[in-house]
Amino acid sequence: MRDLVVLAASGLRARRLRSILSAAGIAIGIAAMVAVLGISASSRTNLLAELDALGTNLLTVEPGQTLLGDDATLPDEAPGMISRIGPVQATAATARVSATVRRTDHIPEAETGGIAVRAAQPQLLSTLQGTLRAGRFLDAATDRFPSVVLGSVAAERLGIDRVGGRVWLGDRWFTVIGILNTLPLAPEIDRSALIGFPVAEELLGSDGAPGTVYLRTQPAQVDAVRSVLAPTANPEHPEEVRVSRPSDALAARGAADTAFTGLLLGLGAVALIVGGVGVANVMVVSVLERRPEIGLRRALGATKGDVRRQFLAESLLLSGAGGLGGVALGAGITAVYAAGRAWGVAVPVPALAGAMGAALLIGAVAGLYPALRAARLAPTDALRT
Repeated sequence: MRDLVVLAASGLRARRLRSILSAAGIAIGIAAMVAVLGISASSRTNLLAELDALGTNLLTVEPGQTLLGDDATLPDEAPGMISRIGPVQATAATARVSATVRRTDHIPEAETGGIAVRAAQPQLLSTLQGTLRAGRFLDAATDRFPSVVLGSVAAERLGIDRVGGRVWLGDRWFTVIGILNTLPLAPEIDRSALIGFPVAEELLGSDGAPGTVYLRTQPAQVDAVRSVLAPTANPEHPEEVRVSRPSDALAARGAADTAFTGLLLGLGAVALIVGGVGVANVMVVSVLERRPEIGLRRALGATKGDVRRQFLAESLLLSGAGGLGGVALGAGITAVYAAGRAWGVAVPVPALAGAMGAALLIGAVAGLYPALRAARLAPTDALRT
C-alpha cells in the first residue's frame, strides 16, 4: 500500500499544474457544500440561542373577524380575565390610537413614516422582556401626561437618538421619555410610539379597549394555555379571537433558511460533479500520454491489477487532496461569515466526513474507466506506440 501511494503521488507530481487545477475543481465543490452546511448550522444554532434568550412562552391575543367579515373587538375585561389563568405569569395590553406622530408640526400629516401610535400599559416592557436604549418606560406617574416611548425603528425614522426631545403626536407636543431596543418577538412595537392609556383617552379620544394582549406563561403550559385563551378572552364569541405565538415566526424563518440551504447544496453538488469530470479528463489524458510507461511496467511483470490499482490510486489521491482543501476552505468561509454576523461557529462533523466521502467517491468513479482502460493495454501494443 505504501509503494502504491508513493507511485500514485509521483505520477501526479509529474503533471503538477494539471493535477492542481483538477484538485481545485473538487475543492470548490466540497468547499461550497461544507460552507453551506456550516453556515446553515451556525444560523440554526444562533436562532435556537436567540429563541432561548427571548423565550418561547410569549403568546398574543388579538381580535379577528366576525362571521360577517367585519373587524371584531376584544372585551374591556379581556386582559384581566386572561391574567386569572393559573399558568399565566404576566399580561399587558396595547391598543391602536387614531393619531399620527411626526418630528415637528411642520411635516404634513400624511407623512407618517409607517409609525403607529399605540396606548400601552406600564407592564408591557417586563411582559415582552424588553430593554431600554435610553430613558425610562411608561409608569403610573407618566402614563397620564403627554409623554411617549419610541420603538427602535420609530426613533430611527424620526431621527431621535436621545430622550428629552419632543415629537408632534396628534395635535400637541409629547415629550420623549424613553427609547426601546429592538424587540424581535414584537416587531410591531419597534415601529410604534407608545403612550399611556389614560392620556390616550383624555387627549386623543381613545375608547380604552384593548387591541392586543401580550402574555407570558409557564413554558411547560404554553399549549394548554393557548387552547383556552380564546374562550377566556371573549366567552361569547371565542371564534372572533386570534391567538398566536410570536416565536413560531422565528421558527418559520429557520425553516425557510433550510429550504434555501437545500438549493445551495444542489449547486454545490453540481460543482462537485464538474470537478469529478475534470478528474476523469485528467486521468484519461494521462493514460493516453503514458502508454509507453504502462507497456514497460507490463513487460517487467506488472499485472493488469497492478496497473488498474495505480491509476485508481492516482485518481483517489487527486480527489482526496481536493477534498481536504475543500473542507479546510469551506470551514474557513463558515468561520469568517459567522464572525461577521456575530454568530457561534458550528460546522457539523458528519458534514465534514460526508464531504470527504463524497470527494473520494467522485474520485473512484472518475478514475475507474481510465484505470480499466490502462489495464487492458497489451504490453506489445503499448510499447509499439
